Amino acid sequence: VPALLRGVLDGDFGPDPREQHVSLAFVTTQAVRHRGRSTGYRNEVLGLRLGAAVGSCAVEPGSLPAGAVDECVGATVTDLLCHPLPPVRIAALDAYLGRVLPHTAANGAVPHPLPAGNSLEKSRARARAVVDLLPRDPAARRVLVVGVVNSLLERLRERGVDHVPCDLKGGTTEWGEPIRTDAHAELQDCDALLVSGMTLGNGTFEPLREHALATGKPLVVFAQTGSAVVPRLLGSGVTAVSAEPYPFFWLDGGPGTLHLYRERAGAVHRSDSGSEEHP
Repeated sequence: VPALLRGVLDGDFGPDPREQHVSLAFVTTQAVRHRGRSTGYRNEVLGLRLGAAVGSCAVEPGSLPAGAVDECVGATVTDLLCHPLPPVRIAALDAYLGRVLPHTAANGAVPHPLPAGNSLEKSRARARAVVDLLPRDPAARRVLVVGVVNSLLERLRERGVDHVPCDLKGGTTEWGEPIRTDAHAELQDCDALLVSGMTLGNGTFEPLREHALATGKPLVVFAQTGSAVVPRLLGSGVTAVSAEPYPFFWLDGGPGTLHLYRERAGAVHRSDSGSEEHP
């Protein structure tokens, strides 16, 4: 991620970020409790519009400072990539890459339709697509799940895959499993990683990517946050991505589309010299 950010600032991806202006900034807030589930949750996502693309970064509800949205409107991508708030930097990076490298077959994306339905039906449909990006046994016997989504855990249970749920909020899952709060303490006991794109915004993604790159463990990312960012990391620790740009499945009852990416056979794994630096 730091190397991508530097690459955009240096003009490596085409359009000069100093000439690209964000026309619209907004925050989407959601609360949900699916019927039949004992717990609910809230989402809050910063969105930045750049041409036809929307860059997104989830934040903890209520954590975005007042005035942050106003600061983004009319600013250049360069300005926002240097913003002091990590979620603003990630959303700006996502918007820029989403504009210059949209989710098309030419850029490695495979469309996966989501059927219309209520929020739980669509959540389960997404979970099937995401979890099925993980390799079958023996490569993924025990999966570290970073960013707890009950539908994903439900799908893992259906596949008979042992898993370790981890989320900074802690607590327990729908099935009473304890949710660990330190993902890095669990890495050695897991042989595959299923990670939320939200880790991009809270600064916990890079160590997970570095671990996967160093060990060769599969790393699958389900990305609403950074949906255009994570596909650019295939071959650098990331093995597959479910990219879901705004508007997300939970915003509409109609059909939708995920964009699935998989690491190409024979891809050369590489390490970036600046990987210890967080954007």
